[in-house]
Amino acid sequence: MDQHQVTLIVAVIALAILVAVVGFLFIRKRRSQMLRERFGPEYDRVVKKEGGVHPGEDVLQFRAKRREKLQIRSLSSSSRSDFANRWTAVQAQFVDDPKNAVVGADQLVSEVMKVRGYPVGDFEQRVADISVDHPVVVENYRAAHDITLRHNRRQASTEDLRKAMVHYRLLFDELLEDSLPERKEARG
Repeated sequence: MDQHQVTLIVAVIALAILVAVVGFLFIRKRRSQMLRERFGPEYDRVVKKEGGVHPGEDVLQFRAKRREKLQIRSLSSSSRSDFANRWTAVQAQFVDDPKNAVVGADQLVSEVMKVRGYPVGDFEQRVADISVDHPVVVENYRAAHDITLRHNRRQASTEDLRKAMVHYRLLFDELLEDSLPERKEARG
Protein backbone atom coordinates (compact mmCIF):
# COMPACT_ATOMS: atom_id res chain seq x y z
CA MET A 1 0.00 0.00 0.00
CA ASP A 2 1.43 3.31 -0.97
CA GLN A 3 1.16 6.61 0.85
CA HIS A 4 -1.66 7.83 -1.40
CA GLN A 5 -3.88 4.82 -0.58
CA VAL A 6 -3.23 5.17 3.16
CA THR A 7 -4.11 8.87 3.01
CA LEU A 8 -7.30 8.06 1.10
CA ILE A 9 -8.33 5.38 3.63
CA VAL A 10 -7.65 7.72 6.57
CA ALA A 11 -9.64 10.49 4.84
CA VAL A 12 -12.60 8.16 4.20
CA ILE A 13 -12.56 6.96 7.83
CA ALA A 14 -12.33 10.55 9.11
CA LEU A 15 -15.21 11.57 6.83
CA ALA A 16 -17.32 8.64 8.04
CA ILE A 17 -16.64 9.60 11.67
CA LEU A 18 -17.48 13.23 10.92
CA VAL A 19 -20.77 12.25 9.23
CA ALA A 20 -21.65 10.01 12.18
CA VAL A 21 -20.92 12.75 14.72
CA VAL A 22 -22.88 15.38 12.75
CA GLY A 23 -25.77 12.92 12.37
CA PHE A 24 -25.74 12.13 16.09
CA LEU A 25 -25.69 15.84 17.00
CA PHE A 26 -28.53 16.56 14.56
CA ILE A 27 -30.66 13.76 16.04
CA ARG A 28 -29.94 14.98 19.59
CA LYS A 29 -30.81 18.56 18.67
CA ARG A 30 -34.03 17.44 16.99
CA ARG A 31 -34.96 15.32 20.03
CA SER A 32 -34.30 18.31 22.33
CA GLN A 33 -36.42 20.57 20.13
CA MET A 34 -39.32 18.11 20.07
CA LEU A 35 -39.18 17.59 23.84
CA ARG A 36 -39.10 21.37 24.41
CA GLU A 37 -42.15 21.79 22.18
CA ARG A 38 -44.03 18.95 23.84
CA PHE A 39 -43.24 19.76 27.48
CA GLY A 40 -42.97 23.55 27.36
CA PRO A 41 -42.01 25.00 30.76
CA GLU A 42 -41.84 21.50 32.24
CA TYR A 43 -38.80 20.83 30.04
CA ASP A 44 -36.71 23.51 31.77
CA ARG A 45 -37.89 22.46 35.23
CA VAL A 46 -36.96 18.81 34.69
CA VAL A 47 -33.60 19.61 33.07
CA LYS A 48 -32.72 21.83 36.02
CA LYS A 49 -33.92 19.25 38.56
CA GLU A 50 -32.03 16.41 36.88
CA GLY A 51 -28.83 18.46 36.63
CA GLY A 52 -28.42 18.54 32.87
CA VAL A 53 -29.99 18.29 29.45
CA HIS A 54 -29.30 14.59 28.84
CA PRO A 55 -30.59 13.24 32.17
CA GLY A 56 -33.55 15.62 32.02
CA GLU A 57 -34.45 14.58 28.50
CA ASP A 58 -34.16 10.93 29.46
CA VAL A 59 -36.73 11.52 32.24
CA LEU A 60 -39.07 13.31 29.83
CA GLN A 61 -38.65 10.61 27.21
CA PHE A 62 -39.49 7.98 29.85
CA ARG A 63 -42.62 9.94 30.79
CA ALA A 64 -43.73 10.12 27.17
CA LYS A 65 -43.24 6.37 26.68
CA ARG A 66 -45.12 5.59 29.91
CA ARG A 67 -47.95 7.90 28.82
CA GLU A 68 -48.26 6.12 25.47
CA LYS A 69 -49.16 2.95 27.38
CA LEU A 70 -52.03 4.63 29.26
CA GLN A 71 -55.54 4.50 27.89
CA ILE A 72 -56.50 8.17 28.32
CA ARG A 73 -60.03 8.88 27.24
CA SER A 74 -62.30 11.88 26.79
CA LEU A 75 -65.16 12.44 29.17
CA SER A 76 -68.71 11.86 28.06
CA SER A 77 -70.82 15.00 27.90
CA SER A 78 -72.83 13.84 30.92
CA SER A 79 -69.64 13.20 32.94
CA ARG A 80 -68.24 16.57 31.89
CA SER A 81 -71.46 18.29 32.94
CA ASP A 82 -71.55 16.41 36.27
CA PHE A 83 -67.95 17.33 37.04
CA ALA A 84 -68.55 20.97 36.08
CA ASN A 85 -71.55 21.12 38.41
CA ARG A 86 -69.57 19.53 41.21
CA TRP A 87 -66.77 22.06 40.67
CA THR A 88 -69.29 24.90 40.93
CA ALA A 89 -70.45 23.47 44.27
CA VAL A 90 -66.87 23.15 45.57
CA GLN A 91 -66.09 26.67 44.46
CA ALA A 92 -69.23 28.01 46.17
CA GLN A 93 -68.23 26.17 49.34
CA PHE A 94 -65.05 28.25 49.45
CA VAL A 95 -66.93 31.32 50.71
CA ASP A 96 -68.04 29.60 53.92
CA ASP A 97 -65.45 26.86 54.29
CA PRO A 98 -62.22 27.52 52.31
CA LYS A 99 -60.28 24.69 53.95
CA ASN A 100 -62.74 21.96 53.00
CA ALA A 101 -63.29 23.52 49.57
CA VAL A 102 -59.59 23.09 48.78
CA VAL A 103 -59.68 19.48 49.98
CA GLY A 104 -62.75 18.95 47.78
CA ALA A 105 -61.03 20.56 44.79
CA ASP A 106 -58.03 18.25 45.22
CA GLN A 107 -60.30 15.22 45.42
CA LEU A 108 -62.33 16.34 42.42
CA VAL A 109 -59.20 16.83 40.29
CA SER A 110 -58.02 13.33 41.28
CA GLU A 111 -61.41 11.88 40.41
CA VAL A 112 -61.44 13.51 36.96
CA MET A 113 -57.93 12.20 36.36
CA LYS A 114 -59.01 8.68 37.32
CA VAL A 115 -62.09 8.76 35.08
CA ARG A 116 -59.93 10.02 32.20
CA GLY A 117 -57.60 7.03 32.72
CA TYR A 118 -54.63 8.56 34.54
CA PRO A 119 -53.24 6.47 37.41
CA VAL A 120 -53.90 8.36 40.65
CA GLY A 121 -51.69 6.63 43.21
CA ASP A 122 -48.52 8.50 44.09
CA PHE A 123 -48.67 12.30 43.66
CA GLU A 124 -45.28 12.55 41.94
CA GLN A 125 -46.32 9.89 39.43
CA ARG A 126 -49.62 11.72 38.82
CA VAL A 127 -47.69 14.92 38.11
CA ALA A 128 -45.31 13.10 35.75
CA ASP A 129 -48.21 11.52 33.85
CA ILE A 130 -50.19 14.77 33.63
CA SER A 131 -47.10 16.70 32.48
CA VAL A 132 -47.07 14.83 29.18
CA ASP A 133 -50.53 16.02 28.14
CA HIS A 134 -50.81 19.20 30.19
CA PRO A 135 -47.28 20.60 30.61
CA VAL A 136 -48.34 24.21 30.99
CA VAL A 137 -50.71 23.70 33.92
CA VAL A 138 -48.82 20.93 35.72
CA GLU A 139 -46.95 23.54 37.75
CA ASN A 140 -50.31 24.81 38.97
CA TYR A 141 -51.07 21.30 40.19
CA ARG A 142 -47.79 21.20 42.09
CA ALA A 143 -48.46 24.61 43.65
CA ALA A 144 -52.01 23.68 44.67
CA HIS A 145 -50.82 20.40 46.15
CA ASP A 146 -48.09 22.19 48.10
CA ILE A 147 -50.65 24.59 49.55
CA THR A 148 -52.91 21.65 50.43
CA LEU A 149 -50.02 20.01 52.29
CA ARG A 150 -49.29 23.26 54.13
CA HIS A 151 -53.00 23.51 54.94
CA ASN A 152 -52.85 20.01 56.46
CA ARG A 153 -50.03 21.27 58.71
CA ARG A 154 -52.11 24.39 59.51
CA GLN A 155 -49.59 26.63 57.71
CA ALA A 156 -51.76 28.03 54.91
CA SER A 157 -53.63 31.32 55.03
CA THR A 158 -57.01 31.93 53.43
CA GLU A 159 -55.21 33.77 50.63
CA ASP A 160 -53.03 30.67 50.09
CA LEU A 161 -56.17 28.55 49.92
CA ARG A 162 -57.66 30.94 47.37
CA LYS A 163 -54.54 30.55 45.23
CA ALA A 164 -54.82 26.77 45.53
CA MET A 165 -58.38 26.93 44.21
CA VAL A 166 -57.21 28.98 41.22
CA HIS A 167 -54.42 26.48 40.54
CA TYR A 168 -56.75 23.50 40.81
CA ARG A 169 -59.25 25.23 38.54
CA LEU A 170 -56.72 25.67 35.74
CA LEU A 171 -55.89 21.97 35.69
CA PHE A 172 -59.53 20.98 36.20
CA ASP A 173 -60.60 23.04 33.16
CA GLU A 174 -58.00 21.34 30.97
CA LEU A 175 -58.98 17.90 32.22
CA LEU A 176 -62.62 18.57 31.31
CA GLU A 177 -61.81 19.41 27.69
CA ASP A 178 -63.07 17.06 25.01
CA SER A 179 -59.77 15.84 23.76
CA LEU A 180 -56.10 15.88 24.52
CA PRO A 181 -54.01 18.82 23.33
CA GLU A 182 -52.28 18.24 20.02
CA ARG A 183 -48.73 17.23 20.87
CA LYS A 184 -45.83 16.43 18.64
CA GLU A 185 -44.42 13.08 19.57
CA ALA A 186 -40.93 13.17 21.04
CA ARG A 187 -38.87 10.42 19.56
CA GLY A 188 -35.31 9.67 20.18
